[in-house]
Amino acid sequence: MSQREKTTNRADHRTALAGALHSVTTEEEMERVLVDLCTPAELRALSERWHIAKLLDANTLSYRDISTRTGASTTTIGRVARFLKEEPHQGYRTLLDREKSTK
Repeated sequence: MSQREKTTNRADHRTALAGALHSVTTEEEMERVLVDLCTPAELRALSERWHIAKLLDANTLSYRDISTRTGASTTTIGRVARFLKEEPHQGYRTLLDREKSTK
């Protein structure tokens, strides 16, 4: 299999995964799916990034304060901040805005 075919397959697999995740209907169901899909370390990392995104969005703490509060490195915090504010995907922003609108 060529590198191009591998890349295409990965993209197809990611699209298929997104479709499967889209079919989840409850938080409980999503938790079960995440536990099955991710290792405990991966799940902790995802949870940590989500918590950091919420803290960054509140715009009340410095990176250092967030690091002290969460134990996350400032590198991780900077990466989340970049994806939150600069990257075109806007996944964090979509979820944060959606969460705010349902409260």
